[in-house]
Amino acid sequence: MNKINYFFLLSLLVISPTIYAKTIQIDFTPYDTYSIEVAHIDVGDTIEWLPNVDHNVEFLGGPNMNSLPEKSGFNSFYKVNFDLPGVYLYHCTPHGNMGMLGLVIVGNNFHNLKDIEKIKLSPVAKSVLEKLIKESQSNL
Repeated sequence: MNKINYFFLLSLLVISPTIYAKTIQIDFTPYDTYSIEVAHIDVGDTIEWLPNVDHNVEFLGGPNMNSLPEKSGFNSFYKVNFDLPGVYLYHCTPHGNMGMLGLVIVGNNFHNLKDIEKIKLSPVAKSVLEKLIKESQSNL
């Protein structure tokens, strides 16, 4: 195989995952919920949360608890690229105790689900989390 063919093949291997990465957008509803409460994505995909004056995004848990995405501002466009497989839990800071939660399932990997279930939440938020977990696994 000549050098040009080898370089072309190697380039395809490096570029291919980024070609197929997708971006989904999540909005905030008038009912203090996220428009997509359980997002199933692949490793390398991106989620964008659209601005809303009363809401934000704050991650409470993920596969690497020491390296969670930073909290978004209010009325700010917010974007996270997910490179680690696993379950991510986030909420709206002022409305999380009322159950404004979301889950991101990356790579259909639930290895850290027990850690997510142990996160301290209000009774209402815990109930919503249980519903979201059931929903996340119903498509398996």
